[in-house]
Amino acid sequence: MSFYESTKRVVDVVATCAGLVVAAPLMLLVAIAIKLESPGPVLFRHMRLGKDGRPFVMLKFRSMYQEAPVLQVQLLADNEIPGPVFKIRSDPRITRVGRIVRKYSLDELPQLWNILCGQMSLVGPRPPIPDEVARYEPWQRERLAVKPGLTCTWQVSGRSDIPFDEWVRMDIQYVRSCGLLQDLKLLLLTVPAVITTRGAY
Repeated sequence: MSFYESTKRVVDVVATCAGLVVAAPLMLLVAIAIKLESPGPVLFRHMRLGKDGRPFVMLKFRSMYQEAPVLQVQLLADNEIPGPVFKIRSDPRITRVGRIVRKYSLDELPQLWNILCGQMSLVGPRPPIPDEVARYEPWQRERLAVKPGLTCTWQVSGRSDIPFDEWVRMDIQYVRSCGLLQDLKLLLLTVPAVITTRGAY
């Protein structure tokens, strides 16, 4: 493990432990709101691919109705982003509470546990779904060369407003030039990106 990787891991663990303590009351309120609004589990467990394509179960606060996977099949023609990802600006699968937690990225808070377990990092390309990766072009797989993260260049540059190919190019640029200073810069830029909610849907 390089100096950068070992230092990054220390930062991840320390910052995540502090984050879990600070965010615990907010996470409890989000969990209660989700439970009160619609039936189903509070947490959504989703298979994702990490560094070098290793699978892991990523945690999120549930922001959709339980029948969302069935509805997605019916909504494929409405996908607004070219490429293997699926996103709709006014997605009917999302609950009222879900729209709020997704808008402010609160649904991602349980991934602090994934970071603590070493499956993710604070900064890195977002972990993709296996079905999406199966449809990647060869050059796009380079984004899997590092540990996935909560935030990266895509998140601070417009998120879902960015075409998929450009999103992947941003991730690959990060992979090729990642360092502690760049990670710190991306973490600082994430705060205004979350507050302004640009491209969050």
